[in-house]
Amino acid sequence: MVLAVVAKDTSGVLERFEIERRAVGDSDVDIDIKYCGICHSDLHQIRGEWAMPLLYPMVPGHEIAGIVRSVGPKVTKFKVGDRVGVGCIVDSCRSCDSCAKGLEQFCANGMLGTYNSKTTKYGQKTKVLEGHDSEYTFGGYSQSVVVTEECVVRIPDSIDLAASAPLLCAGITTYSPLAHFGAKAKGSACTTGVIGFGGLGHMAVKLALAMGNTVYVFSTSVGKKAAVEELGAKFVCSADKDQMAAVTGKCNFILDTVSGNHDANLYLSALAVDGASWQDPSPSRAVPSARRVLRRSVPGHCY
Repeated sequence: MVLAVVAKDTSGVLERFEIERRAVGDSDVDIDIKYCGICHSDLHQIRGEWAMPLLYPMVPGHEIAGIVRSVGPKVTKFKVGDRVGVGCIVDSCRSCDSCAKGLEQFCANGMLGTYNSKTTKYGQKTKVLEGHDSEYTFGGYSQSVVVTEECVVRIPDSIDLAASAPLLCAGITTYSPLAHFGAKAKGSACTTGVIGFGGLGHMAVKLALAMGNTVYVFSTSVGKKAAVEELGAKFVCSADKDQMAAVTGKCNFILDTVSGNHDANLYLSALAVDGASWQDPSPSRAVPSARRVLRRSVPGHCY
């Protein structure tokens, strides 16, 4: 049996619980979980704040870092003792065009989420203590996990294992839009705006700066100004009309990392013509859509 931490209802209360992971298959990697990050989406799902089925008992967690303790006979990429991670996906159909391109998150038949995701079509049933089969996945708030090799990543020895866990969700979900919308390719020719300076925002700022971008951080928390500037970014108080007016049209790309409900329209004036704004986290309720775009792109969330 595997000890896990579960939510049994929308109260947000977590408690210890035992689950039984599936047996290690031919292409599976059995991971001793050392660390699991806490993503805001864990809170959304635990509380039932998204329009999706509520599956309890729920074992959250999709920022998993650990050590390989066994592998199936057909596994070729990993061996016992390797440092590995698991992010938001633990399987997909592997046959559609998206999967063939390495874009399993866009799987035409539906990717399998690390937790709270129906498993019937991919045959990954597990068991809970009471003995009934669970037809949905359990995440990383547990001692171990069994994952198909294709959904496991190697964590280099040069990276602290505990610090690597947030890279598996917060890292990729900020890196991906930065790369997709040209911040990485344009380098110093790109000015990126980051809305919010929490967990995702901090990650986005560090990545954009590493790409060579000029970075503006929009926040209502003036107390974060020193930390923003220490990283090398420019602070803009979004509650200050003069500061907001000073950055009108300056950003080629804006990454909105705020998970709380807020008016995204406030920041569109900072977009340059042909710029793009990306809503990264999925808030508990829909963020107001843009009132005017003017050759500016405002796509939604994905990683």
